Amino acid sequence: MAAGQELVTAWRPVVPGVTEVFHARFTEYAYPMHVHDAWTLLIVDDGAVRYDLDRHEHGTPHDTVSLLPPHVPHNGSPATPGGFRKRVVYLDAGRLGRELIGPAVDSPGLRDPLLRVRVARLHSALARPGDELEAESRLTLVAERLRLHLRPRAGAPRRFPDPVLARRLRELLDARVVPGVSLEEAARSLHAHPAHLVRAFSRAYGIAPHQYLMSLRVGRARRLLLDGVPPGEVASATGFYDQSHLTRHFRKLVGVTPGRYRAGAR
Repeated sequence: MAAGQELVTAWRPVVPGVTEVFHARFTEYAYPMHVHDAWTLLIVDDGAVRYDLDRHEHGTPHDTVSLLPPHVPHNGSPATPGGFRKRVVYLDAGRLGRELIGPAVDSPGLRDPLLRVRVARLHSALARPGDELEAESRLTLVAERLRLHLRPRAGAPRRFPDPVLARRLRELLDARVVPGVSLEEAARSLHAHPAHLVRAFSRAYGIAPHQYLMSLRVGRARRLLLDGVPPGEVASATGFYDQSHLTRHFRKLVGVTPGRYRAGAR
């Protein structure tokens, strides 16, 4: 990485609880002391960062997830000669609860390989327009695991099968294939916690809610393509964000692009 080469990408996805996504590569820049009004969920992919939080020095080893609480001053600077590359999700201050600020100040660095994988997958989903239900589901599981770290005395949540709730969510998804439904909306409609919704559905059907919805959309897309409808029109008719969104999921589930599938139809 050349000295002085700073690269930044930022956006605000349409996902409840996420105020900003920020990807950056810095070689020399050092953050002064500052605060955020949101939770800062940070992973570092290359290099390392050192920072002070509440007058204590911390770092970001490659296998950690860092969680900095809102309204607590901190800084940040490269801890390696080549700088660092990081991915950050800023979460609304109410997403985790004020009661967790103190534990997060005491232990901002979380060594948890599964949590790190989940945060990375969350970033991937947040970067894809049209996959908001997946991003919302992944964020729910990330937040649940963060709470386990910050409230260890509570222990792991007890998980019970809930086939009735799973069936009700499936019926809701069946009825909303094209317009879709957010996890937050589904949770309100079914009077259930979002994390419990995701786990109940996955346990009952062996597939996550967003995967189930995409399977239904691809199934409808296949029928329209066999009827001779062009892929661009199929995308909008089956609830996909655009044609590239359709193509990505169609190829994942069918093995070929919608164009090739239509061309090979009898």
